[in-house]
Amino acid sequence: MKKLMMIAAMMVAAVTANAQNEVGQITLQPKVGLNIASATGDIKIGNETFDKKSKAGFVAGVEAEYGLAEKVGLVAGILYSQQGAKFSKSYNAAGIAVGEYKYTASLDYIKIPILVQYYVIPGLAIKAGIQPGFNVRKKVSGDSSLSADIMNTLTNEEKAQANKYLSDETAAVDKKFKDDLKAFDFSIPVGISYEYQSFVLDARYNIGLTKVVKDFNCKNSVFQITLGYKFAL
Repeated sequence: MKKLMMIAAMMVAAVTANAQNEVGQITLQPKVGLNIASATGDIKIGNETFDKKSKAGFVAGVEAEYGLAEKVGLVAGILYSQQGAKFSKSYNAAGIAVGEYKYTASLDYIKIPILVQYYVIPGLAIKAGIQPGFNVRKKVSGDSSLSADIMNTLTNEEKAQANKYLSDETAAVDKKFKDDLKAFDFSIPVGISYEYQSFVLDARYNIGLTKVVKDFNCKNSVFQITLGYKFAL
């Protein structure tokens, strides 16, 4: 029993030694991870309201921390963040679904997180702050199509009309995102992290406050998990 207690005490001491927040100390943390991105609110083009799904993306960058107090740190960084969403809509005729629009909006940002984090215990921190971001890449991929069963029932003229309609809709979606996408994004990141042996596992939820696209009532919504390595300067 005594041996077990000694081992437990040594493990706690090891974690504490590697995860103390020292006042005035500056640390640097390169990090890489995964985004699960989507959007809140409505995506509506013309009379069509689209269903939304999340998409995976890559996030990487570096963050610096300054020890303000024994349990408080100020964090600032720069991240490359792949975001966006998948969205789709059934194409209906006489109340029957005869086709579907399916698109993926890939939106990449440079993010500048600024957070205050509080160490609940050595190594375990909760955090919140602000995060301005700037769009550096925008791409919409996908298409619109009629089901094969429906296409087989149409005349050549009807097929041409249907394909033109869907082609026009695809072009409208692409133009809307490329022309009206807002270059600036602002969000509130909240999260939790755990540090062990200088490795930091960080989970955050970025709450978007600004519209992604002009006239759309949708905002970025991103769950982010990263693994970083922290060292003192």
